[in-house]
Amino acid sequence: MQRILYLFFFIGSTCSLSAQHITGELKTWHTITLTFDGPATSEYDTLNPFLNYRLLVTFSKENTQLTIPGYYAADGNAAETGSRAGNKWQVRFAAPSPGEWQYKASFRKGKNISISDDPNAGTAIAPDGTSGSFVVQKTDKKDQDLRYKGRLIYDNGPYFKFAGTGELFIKGGANSPENLLGYYEFDDTPAKHHFEPHAHEWNPGDPTWKDGKGKNLIGALNYLASTGINTVYFLTMNVMGDGRDVWPWTDEHERYRFDVSKLDQWEIVFGHMDKLGLVKHVITQETENECLLDIGQTGIQRKLYYRELMARFAHHPGIVWNMGEENGIAPGWSPIGQTDQLRKDMINYMADHEPYGNPVVIHTLASLKGHEDILPPLLSDNSLLQGVSFQIHNMAWAYETTRKWRKRSMESGRPWVIWMDEIGPADVGVLPDDHPGQQDSVRREVIWGNLMAGGAGVEHYFGYKFPHNDLSCEDWHSRDRIWKMTSYATNFFRKLPLAHMSADNDLTSTKDSYCLAAPGDTYVVYLKSGGETTLDLTKASGKYSVAWYDPRNGGPMQKGSVTTLKGGDIRALGAPPDNPQSDWAVLIKRK
Repeated sequence: MQRILYLFFFIGSTCSLSAQHITGELKTWHTITLTFDGPATSEYDTLNPFLNYRLLVTFSKENTQLTIPGYYAADGNAAETGSRAGNKWQVRFAAPSPGEWQYKASFRKGKNISISDDPNAGTAIAPDGTSGSFVVQKTDKKDQDLRYKGRLIYDNGPYFKFAGTGELFIKGGANSPENLLGYYEFDDTPAKHHFEPHAHEWNPGDPTWKDGKGKNLIGALNYLASTGINTVYFLTMNVMGDGRDVWPWTDEHERYRFDVSKLDQWEIVFGHMDKLGLVKHVITQETENECLLDIGQTGIQRKLYYRELMARFAHHPGIVWNMGEENGIAPGWSPIGQTDQLRKDMINYMADHEPYGNPVVIHTLASLKGHEDILPPLLSDNSLLQGVSFQIHNMAWAYETTRKWRKRSMESGRPWVIWMDEIGPADVGVLPDDHPGQQDSVRREVIWGNLMAGGAGVEHYFGYKFPHNDLSCEDWHSRDRIWKMTSYATNFFRKLPLAHMSADNDLTSTKDSYCLAAPGDTYVVYLKSGGETTLDLTKASGKYSVAWYDPRNGGPMQKGSVTTLKGGDIRALGAPPDNPQSDWAVLIKRK
């Protein structure tokens, strides 16, 4: 049951009464919303409420202090009412630890003050100075719920991890449809997606808005989570891009005023994704519109856009900010793009202003030359980039691309998290389930290729030529098989001591195999085409167990013809349990 507190304060010498509400479950990693009575205004008011007022709330407990941006909330219930006007201002907070949290609000008015970093800019007005406290209990959620796992954070290593459990995050995600938020039941949104095949997968008790809207989209997310997928990739703005059906503003051509009810409806969906264990991979722009805001610079439009995204959604325990799809200049089809400095400026701005420390990554162009053109400057000391979401023309490049950029970033002193999120050819991507041969190649080359090279996971893009493609997908069931094979891989890898493992193919004797090793402790050998191989244990001592894993069907570890090994020499791993010509993974662990 949701807990609601009603607190009253007397502010100023006139003793005017200001009511404040605190709603949400008062538990770690849960959304706690503080609502303040402030200036009565509207989305279209002459004095822009998104730009000329600034709400900041500082939350503190012992040695921890977080200053969180607030936002204009119209009547405080816009997802249901569709209201564009009112006097409610809100901040969303997710406590990283239990205990008593103090808070104090700063509310100021002034020209362009919402994007000002000067704490004394403008003039203080009510509810400035409002303060109080509340007690947060430890989360009572469990399993895949992100409110149990905690915030996804960068830990200066090649894997993001969950702050609550310490678990490394191994991604298996849906990259399509990229215009997921072009859903017909969001306010003022073109009717692109209906997701009718998923209507029956909405469950009683699941959220809706406006008397039952949203069931199809919620059902689609329920299905995806049920397959073991843990991440969804989507754009929050595709003006002038491929879909042209998603934007946070009141109008496609507006840049300074935001659609409060639409964004509150997005929040309902994102909250449900937290419960399902779905990380939100938020793509803030695409290559066609990377110069839409401030001609590519980090000026008023871009800062305001980022501020609204952070204020409304940064509290979620599983969120990744992607600074742009296919970012960079691609001669011939995307000739206008951001420069190295503009790219670095926006990355650093987001990383510096992100109140919780959520990860900041970027998505690449598809060519190997494009990678070399864009990425090296981001390896410099003054770049705050934490990960790369790779696109490649050819799926066979996945292993070497992952290994190369993991190695280069490690050598730079700032290890990147390496994801393989879009494979070419662009018109193909990952085909539906009636093309199992192509999906098998994706399993071998991309899913296992990325993870065996020390990558942190994959997402699947659907191309543009086949049914249920990147912009028109209405039915995620169309790729049920690839979701399951992806979850088999992520389930296997997340149980490994990955923080201590790296690729070392010199340890095996078979050309068409990969090895990921924590020398002397744990080894994984992946046989892409089956067969048998050896493992060099000449520098290792002790005894080792040998077990086999089926990447095609998952399930428990199995016994092959060899079950134990002794260190000190090159040892044969033996034959797999069956299907010797199929791909297999072998797990060798020190006893």
